[in-house]
Amino acid sequence: MKIGLFVPCYVNAIYPDVGIATYKLLNYFGLDVHYPVEQTCCGQPMANAGFENKAFGLAMKFEKTFKKYDYIVAPSASCTAFVRYNYLSIMTDEYIPDANEKIYDVCEFIHDFVKPAKLPGRFPHKVSVHNSCHGVRELELSSASELNIVRYSKIKNLLSLVEGVEIFEPAKVDECCGFGGMFAVEESAVSVCMGEDKINNHVATGAEYITGADSSCLMHLQGIVARKKLPVKFIHIVQILASGL
Repeated sequence: MKIGLFVPCYVNAIYPDVGIATYKLLNYFGLDVHYPVEQTCCGQPMANAGFENKAFGLAMKFEKTFKKYDYIVAPSASCTAFVRYNYLSIMTDEYIPDANEKIYDVCEFIHDFVKPAKLPGRFPHKVSVHNSCHGVRELELSSASELNIVRYSKIKNLLSLVEGVEIFEPAKVDECCGFGGMFAVEESAVSVCMGEDKINNHVATGAEYITGADSSCLMHLQGIVARKKLPVKFIHIVQILASGL
């Protein structure tokens, strides 16, 4: 099993420790992990802004870069979902992608393929789980409340394998935080209001940390917390899972 590690733009530029933790965690499980240095953006920002034609070249480069790998793993639910569900519409009729069929979010990959019985770390803190929209409704990392099905959460399952973690979830557990990429730019006032509501629900759990599978959502919420000087910190879930490495 040969794995290509995809580190999204904002993780690479702002949260490089998340990419490092992902590599350490995959390597801990004895997987053959490679980081192709020629990788670039997957094209999500352009397509989300309505310019899918601008994303085509990046999608083609992504395909070429990761073609030789059996699986592509990324610490980002949104970028994973974009490649999986949008590349078919972005590509021309002359090229059929295969990256969309082998890309997985790191939590999804570890939960569904690796299936560990335990993790090496210890994280003695109260943690509130943030469920991002892409993670819930496209990658099915947890159950969407509107489906009225038995509740599950792959993120909570993984966190339960780390010694010392106390896991909480906010009220309105899968309500959007208001980030949404371009939405946060074009509808900033609405975006901030949604983020404030989400933060209030997280803080009400009494958690010390807010965690999730998307650094972009966490970044949005972290900005609100910083402005309001609230006593809560942020950490990507993969950093907790790799805390003992």
